[in-house]
Amino acid sequence: MIHPSTLKFLKDLKKNNNKPWFDANRKRYEEAKKDFENFIQAVIDQHGKKDKTIASLKAKQCLFRINRDVRFSKDKSPYKPNFGASINKGGRKAFNSAGYYFHLEPGQCFAGGGVYQPMPEELKKVRQEIDYNFPQFTKIIKSKKFKSVYGDLDKSPEFLLSRVPKGYEPDNPAAEYLKLKSYIAIAPLSDADLTSKNLLKKTQAAFDALLPVIEFINKAIE
Repeated sequence: MIHPSTLKFLKDLKKNNNKPWFDANRKRYEEAKKDFENFIQAVIDQHGKKDKTIASLKAKQCLFRINRDVRFSKDKSPYKPNFGASINKGGRKAFNSAGYYFHLEPGQCFAGGGVYQPMPEELKKVRQEIDYNFPQFTKIIKSKKFKSVYGDLDKSPEFLLSRVPKGYEPDNPAAEYLKLKSYIAIAPLSDADLTSKNLLKKTQAAFDALLPVIEFINKAIE
């Protein structure tokens, strides 16, 4: 579970997103960060029993910095009002491979993962694998376990092409998935879930349901 004081810190940070306030509350930040780190380590230790590719990870390798990169943003708020962790075989620095993600933000928390905006070559490989092995892919995403947690892969407009990519026919049975630019799934978590003793169990169930998707994507890329 996440300690209520961690959520309180993030809520307060959102209202006071400036360096003087952050400096004055640095001890609260350090405590909140440690709380989140401990939870992520528990997730790694638990899920690593099923996914050996993450078993040796340390939470510190997975946590993102709270400082925002404001160089190219109109929003100059210096801090993120959330904690995030990319639990990938290469840690947070891994790109173009599928992994798990946990987003801690009051009112907007979720567990999930996949591969987010892979480079063209890797994206091409994933689409080819889906086209070649669509029955296997369908079996994974239509499974009772996956559907009960995620429903489907995220088909938000920002992740979707308007038409099938070049080289595929519009009536391809896999067309709706070939149009995706990211292959991710998200399971929302309530604030009550965050402070519940069942949070670790619920997160583990979400990652367990996602594991076959992760393995399918990484097999395609590798």
